[in-house]
Amino acid sequence: MNALNQQARERLNELFANFALSGETPLSNWVDGTLCAGEGELITLTNPATGEALVGYRDAGADILERAVSAAARAQAQWMALTASERGRRMNAAVRALEGHEEALAQLESVIAGKPIRDCRGEVGKVREMFEYYAGWCDKQHGEVIPVPTSHLNYVRHVPYGVVGQITPWNAPMFTCAWQLAPAIAAGNGVVLKPSELTPFSSVVIAKLLESGGLPKGLINIVNGLGPSTGAALTGHDGISKLVFVGSPASGRMIAEAGAQRLVPTVLELGGKSANIVFSDARLDDAVAGAQAAIFAAAGQSCVAGSRLLVQRDILEEVTDRLARAAVDIQVGLPDNEATRMGPLQNRQQYLRVTQMINDAIAAGARILTGGTRPAGLPEEARGYFISPTVLVEVTTDMPIAREEVFGPVLVVMPFEDEEEAIRLANGTRFGLAGAVWTQDPAKAHRVAGQLRAGTVWINSYKAINVMSPFGGFRDSGFGRSSGLDGLREYTVPQSVWVETGTEASVAMGYGSGQE
Repeated sequence: MNALNQQARERLNELFANFALSGETPLSNWVDGTLCAGEGELITLTNPATGEALVGYRDAGADILERAVSAAARAQAQWMALTASERGRRMNAAVRALEGHEEALAQLESVIAGKPIRDCRGEVGKVREMFEYYAGWCDKQHGEVIPVPTSHLNYVRHVPYGVVGQITPWNAPMFTCAWQLAPAIAAGNGVVLKPSELTPFSSVVIAKLLESGGLPKGLINIVNGLGPSTGAALTGHDGISKLVFVGSPASGRMIAEAGAQRLVPTVLELGGKSANIVFSDARLDDAVAGAQAAIFAAAGQSCVAGSRLLVQRDILEEVTDRLARAAVDIQVGLPDNEATRMGPLQNRQQYLRVTQMINDAIAAGARILTGGTRPAGLPEEARGYFISPTVLVEVTTDMPIAREEVFGPVLVVMPFEDEEEAIRLANGTRFGLAGAVWTQDPAKAHRVAGQLRAGTVWINSYKAINVMSPFGGFRDSGFGRSSGLDGLREYTVPQSVWVETGTEASVAMGYGSGQE
């Protein structure tokens, strides 16, 4: 074992001890207020920075999942017995239990996910932000009165589903954990959440800390394991009333099919191939900086990554030249280095996919402007999944690199002549998650934004995401919404209540008004 991997193991053992996860194998599940190890096969995690085995834990399996669903159902009834105001107070108190643990949480995420420590610290702050926002919604979920044409009082309530099942991805496990937990419990549900088998631990710690802050025992349960075992047990369980999934379109289809078999609704937040459109009248300093952040942040492992840069032809050479020079200056390095701006890809499978897509694009006629190889200057022991920031030009629309999600630090640059062609190219994909428009012409900006088939559109900006605003996509980017009031509503069902107020009750035979 090389020295870097040994250091990571030692740090991980310290973090496990700090959060009481230590055991024969790490205690990788939080079920009914208790840490427990899985009961299935051993799952070995690899250090993204070194490519060597880092730690192993056991698949949870169906029995642990059964306990989690039962606990969530019991706790959900207790949770809904509280007043809405009390639930809000408890959510605020719960998130304060993270205080003092922020740095350890960030380091745990950085080691396992391979993300720069500076990014992980920011994500810990987002966890708090999400819970504080949704805590404020607990006592503000108003219903409405419908003026029906009868003597009835008809009112509508927004009631929880009961127990919801959530599955989160490996690219931002801590962020997406809070992204889904907060609205689910604010709406009154119990939760069973399964993180990606590649990034299991930060969600367990978050749930444990939140419960220590005052949430009912068993309201939040985290089960970790493989998709075909623990994941299938979750999606197929009769006690789960709604499924929420964040991940790839291929896996999303399987989740939707599993839900359809039981007539359980789903929310799918899937991939993207987002178009970043730069018109010749844009402020180029801002547009180039925005294009870099859009694709190279998180090593491109982001569903909203601006992986297609569409540039008006008369500024194409200037923009690509700036991009190439700026990409070389991005600090690629070890996740624990404070100066690192871009770390490795999270896992070997993704690394092989990204490198293969780059090679296939070159074989098809694309040209590398910069990147595409292992970064220079890394320690010799850093044999993990590093790829330099990569910019490809001379890409055509029929190339897979222009149509399929790469999920890596790979930007394809394509020219356009006019507004009409820009919109056609931007919408020429089966995805519809995000997009951006860079121009100093306000009318053009709104005109183009209004024609993009994307759930989120930025004007002279990129990746401005906040818990207050709804997030989701069209087509292969999924359906349903996370965050904002729309995200909260995904976790409730409208219930219509009819109260007879007339002196003589009316009974309708079949469908009718009941009283004329």
